[in-house]
Amino acid sequence: MVLDGLPGTARLVEVGLRDGLQAVGGILDTEAKLEILEQVLAAGFTTVEITSFAHPKVLPQFGDAEQVIAQAPRRDGITYKALVPNLRGAQRACATGIDEIVAVIPVDPNTAVKNQNTTPERLLTDFSAIVEEAQATDKKVTAAVATAFFAPCRGPIPVGELDTVVARVVEAGTDSLYLAGTSGMESPREFADGVRRVKAQHPDVPVGVHLHNRNGLSGINALASLAAGADWLEGSFGGLGGDMWFPGDPSVLGNAPMEDLIVLLDQLGIATGIDLTLYLKAVDTVAEATGIPSYSFVTRGGTRDELAHARWPEEAPGRTHG
Repeated sequence: MVLDGLPGTARLVEVGLRDGLQAVGGILDTEAKLEILEQVLAAGFTTVEITSFAHPKVLPQFGDAEQVIAQAPRRDGITYKALVPNLRGAQRACATGIDEIVAVIPVDPNTAVKNQNTTPERLLTDFSAIVEEAQATDKKVTAAVATAFFAPCRGPIPVGELDTVVARVVEAGTDSLYLAGTSGMESPREFADGVRRVKAQHPDVPVGVHLHNRNGLSGINALASLAAGADWLEGSFGGLGGDMWFPGDPSVLGNAPMEDLIVLLDQLGIATGIDLTLYLKAVDTVAEATGIPSYSFVTRGGTRDELAHARWPEEAPGRTHG
């Protein structure tokens, strides 16, 4: 039974092949990426962010962006996305067979400088040109509104600043947008209020959320967003990726672990269309290929079914548990 206020279904977008792999030092070859993609698709995902058009000198992991897109399996109902940091990246992406481009625009000026060596105002100006490029090549555009609620080295983002960026990307003609919890320090109230406000102000624009997990609240933030009307949730296999360049234990710095989101939604009766058992094969493949273990609870603690069918050790410890 679904809890009051929550939807009966939820759309999940896997971003590990981009936001996850950008945090990996070693470069995975194209064949390895395509193997992971096949396993993600086999699990039931229909929307996958598969690469980035950041400059190869900045992120050499994605030097094969064109090859990944050209070799990705084409199936009915599957949408492939690629991230673009700027207009030049969008031009490269629009010359490929990608279905949708994701243009990043941080609300916080310092983050824009650190991340893209420019200002939010310049990114917003370029966004209009990006939309024109996309429309001319029959691509969809998602505006990735980064640092939507909280920015490192600054703190909470004023509501007015977020509203201004959202209004500008909508005016430019974006097909959809997502609010990104870039720092992983966002609260459920911020996500709920943000999603609800954007949907009220721009009711014709689909709104998703991109979840990071530094404060351990990505699952709660996901539910708060769904209750507020979010159209999709984004996470990464094993919680890979995220704000790895900031201080802290790497096990909490990544994206929302997608497998934990799947378990959470399933146990609430919210259908995702994803087969957890098949998806965990992809998670294992990623861990083996990158050398980075999954940070999710389900991979470390197991599933309810696994624990229910486990056998007591022959010499059980003599401790009392609550």
